[in-house]
Amino acid sequence: MTHKQLNLVKCSSCNKPIPPYERAIKFPCPNCGQTTIIRCERCRKLVNNYICINCGFKGP
Repeated sequence: MTHKQLNLVKCSSCNKPIPPYERAIKFPCPNCGQTTIIRCERCRKLVNNYICINCGFKGP
């Protein structure tokens, strides 16, 4: 039996892997639009900051 490995995306705020069933969100950076910001449900609820790795934009 062959097992496939699931590559999980990580939250841009807390850097934890996001499971497929979680209500996360992804969107382009509001400043540069070149980086995809991914936020887990917990960080969204707590309004944790994220930083764009491309332009350094900080958002809630």
